[in-house]
Amino acid sequence: MAATGRGTTGWTGSPSDIDPPAPSASDTHRRRPAHAGLHVSRRGWVDGDRVDRSRQHRRRRQMVVVVVVAVVAVLLVSVGIAGGPGAPPVAAVQVVLPPAHVLPAADPKMPWPATGEAAVVIPAVGYAAQSGPEQPVPVASMTKVMTANVVLHDHPLATGVNGPNLTVSPAEAQDFTTDLNTTQASVEIQAGEVLSERQALDGMLVHSANDLAYTLAIWDAGSIPAFVAKMNATAVKLGMHQTHYADASGYTPHSVSTAADLLKVTSAAMAYPAFAQGVAMPSVTLPVSGTALSYTPLLAGGTESTPGVVGVKSGFTSAAGGGDILAYQTSVGGQPVTVLAAVTSQQGPSVLVASGRMALAVAQHAASSIVSVPAIAQGQVVAKATVPGTAVPVVATRPATLLAMPGQRIRQTVVVVHHPRVGSRAGAMVGTALFTLGEQQVAVRVRTTQRLGQR
Repeated sequence: MAATGRGTTGWTGSPSDIDPPAPSASDTHRRRPAHAGLHVSRRGWVDGDRVDRSRQHRRRRQMVVVVVVAVVAVLLVSVGIAGGPGAPPVAAVQVVLPPAHVLPAADPKMPWPATGEAAVVIPAVGYAAQSGPEQPVPVASMTKVMTANVVLHDHPLATGVNGPNLTVSPAEAQDFTTDLNTTQASVEIQAGEVLSERQALDGMLVHSANDLAYTLAIWDAGSIPAFVAKMNATAVKLGMHQTHYADASGYTPHSVSTAADLLKVTSAAMAYPAFAQGVAMPSVTLPVSGTALSYTPLLAGGTESTPGVVGVKSGFTSAAGGGDILAYQTSVGGQPVTVLAAVTSQQGPSVLVASGRMALAVAQHAASSIVSVPAIAQGQVVAKATVPGTAVPVVATRPATLLAMPGQRIRQTVVVVHHPRVGSRAGAMVGTALFTLGEQQVAVRVRTTQRLGQR
């Protein structure tokens, strides 16, 4: 029952528990003075003078606690535990490593194609270059890189997992007939056919199947327009400011982009293992259509098989001409490196092969310009630990190297996590030196080289 009248919050007694009985005539002479009153406590009604005595006892206990805490604090300071006057002085750490290391500049003189657009990126070192000012152009089936990227963002595939199944609808099966009549790239699909997500992605990426692009889009977003809206929203997030998608396959000339923008989405898509594995396949085998070959000619097992080429996607329509996005792997200083290159708007016979060769030439030339740079030497001074009258060097405990392109800027930072005290022995840990470029970050511990003064 809720408290009534003067009861405390949460009181569950009855009114008779709250209101004291009226005093009898015989008790009148024993009543307290009016100023003493009666006070509510957790136990009911108690005399005012008893409450006053209780408060006095609490105040005394609180004063005792304050005095004890003060005495303990003084003792801690006197023995140096609290870092007071009795503790060894703490060193000031002054960083002497410059904030950046700029490599000498050199012009790579890329072998850009004579027509169309081209671009190259090396994500590991944060390098990007393009053939010149770009304008959005139709990019044909290279659009499917974004289609795969959106699908894998919404439905990630773990390594070795095929993912959920898609059942081909009658309307989607009709897309195959439409593609045949309009000479679009496709694979045969039938109503009721069941494909795993991985099979549908591989068919779209390897054989550039437009009908599977539509099937994946509808499965992911419910309709083509809804999926295209996702594609364009993702392009904005990736900084693809000269890109606009109008379909999921790239068949329409209204899906436009640039070579540099295509490499932005390719860099994102290559982070998905299912994508990287799919675009490296020279062929794919599907339940109804059987085995279909890749249109990317330079892949291992392809018509122009080239060592180091590991994808990604070609494209051709009469409006777009020929184009190719290519991933090229090499090794520099014992470290693996992937170079991405793209070309658009190529014309002429065997245009896909020609586009692939152009992209490969750009990628290989960029790779040849990568150098292994000593970021720091073992024993190199990065800071000084100083106390009055003494300064000792703080040095790197090991050497480190980074990959870089000429003219790049390596960021250098010393993160101090411990200030040694006077009397600290040589080798006291101070922190970490960080060297950052592109996707690379190397961390090297730094320590003192000498005893820090005398205690």
